[in-house]
Amino acid sequence: MDNSFLQQLKGSFTGKTALITGGAGYIASGIIRLLKDIECRIILLDRTAADFSPSAGKAKLENVAADIKDPDIWTKVLPGADFVYHLAAQTSTYAANENPLGDSEINVLPLLRILETCRSARLKPAIVFSSTVTVTGIAQKLPVDETQAGAPVTVYDLHKLAAENYLAYYAERGYVRGAALRLSNVYGPGPKSASSDRGILNMMMRKALAGEELTVYGSGEYLRDYVYIEDVASAFLLAAARMESVNGGRFIIGSGQGHTIAEAINLVADRAAVRTGRRVKVSHVQPKTAQSPIEERNFVADSGRFSRATGWKAHVSLAAGIDRTLENW
Repeated sequence: MDNSFLQQLKGSFTGKTALITGGAGYIASGIIRLLKDIECRIILLDRTAADFSPSAGKAKLENVAADIKDPDIWTKVLPGADFVYHLAAQTSTYAANENPLGDSEINVLPLLRILETCRSARLKPAIVFSSTVTVTGIAQKLPVDETQAGAPVTVYDLHKLAAENYLAYYAERGYVRGAALRLSNVYGPGPKSASSDRGILNMMMRKALAGEELTVYGSGEYLRDYVYIEDVASAFLLAAARMESVNGGRFIIGSGQGHTIAEAINLVADRAAVRTGRRVKVSHVQPKTAQSPIEERNFVADSGRFSRATGWKAHVSLAAGIDRTLENW
């Protein structure tokens, strides 16, 4: 990230407090890396068994081990927070479909409790919610922007959209300030995903470095938009810093570049070979279990609306992002 961007952030975050739920997780790690050299306070909230990032730089990190399903935790951690990044989630589409009630308890109710706590206590932090581009369902045209209505085809996406709607409802009535960021396929350095159906590109990079064979389901012909973690983290920071421009909205965050799954995995094999001196085999296989319909879609992001509102843009190409990630592992 260039110094001019970091200097811009200093004015918005110096002396402020940011609460990050899912504070030991993947997106949180990217946000922390961008904030660590700014004199601010960061409260990291995650489950009791979480492996929190070590404190580094000028930022003061405070770790809070708690269950986001606990309704009483929000009155303890929200007061004094200037920014709230609600990242904590159950991220497996398959787990959500198998246990809709359990998924709702993690992916909907905690945000609603955050909103109600803010409303009743008259707290107005800038809330940025981590959502997903898959809430739009199967794209009718590419690239996809916010004009394509939400049409979830999984329980996971249904709950993400419900959470978005709650945030928009509370923001429109002035109870809170907030925006939802719909993320495309995020990759790059950071902790491993807790869900086996997430972080696939990162998993492939680890396997390539270890000399293991890479696999592509079917022909791998479906298009994906892979966006680098640092670009995503900067989007979260800009959304909070420019809340007056994004309040009540939901925005698609992606690189704007489409790559087939097969192309992306072969690129991983190519770039890893530069480092290891040996290109691993890439095989096409049939999945062992039935795939969710959301897997059989094409997606490329149009993030123009968010860019116009905040000045954000994705800077890192897929090849460059893969190289940066391999260098960090």
